[in-house]
Amino acid sequence: MQYRYITDTYAVSGQIEPQDVATLKADGFTTIICNRPDVEAPENARAVDVREAAEAAGLTFLENPFSHQAFSFDLVDGQLDAMEKDAGKVFAYCATGNRCTILWGLAQAKTRSMTPDQIVATADAQGYDLNRIRPQLDSLTE
Repeated sequence: MQYRYITDTYAVSGQIEPQDVATLKADGFTTIICNRPDVEAPENARAVDVREAAEAAGLTFLENPFSHQAFSFDLVDGQLDAMEKDAGKVFAYCATGNRCTILWGLAQAKTRSMTPDQIVATADAQGYDLNRIRPQLDSLTE
């Protein structure tokens, strides 16, 4: 499993498996967010399986499945709520980490904690291009 830190307290990756939870805990993560709908996930890595491993390890787990066909700002609110409640480090996963980064970026814009330029640059530094959601970032920060 490889992951990328978007900030000091928020990292993303592609699909994880239940056995990856021990590494995440050892690396200091306290919350895991699943942004991948189960219909996309491999049979051995459904959200329920990762949830069981996370909760057994004492970690908080949130299912916040994001598909481009069914996007709503409730997803942003869910991601933001999980990030704000956690005093430690948050780890989010989907298929590639892209959707997790989109939700992070929209949450930053919604709270106005970063400018759209900062959001795009921060994501870009980790290999995620948020330019395509720039209009939404701009509208949230106006």
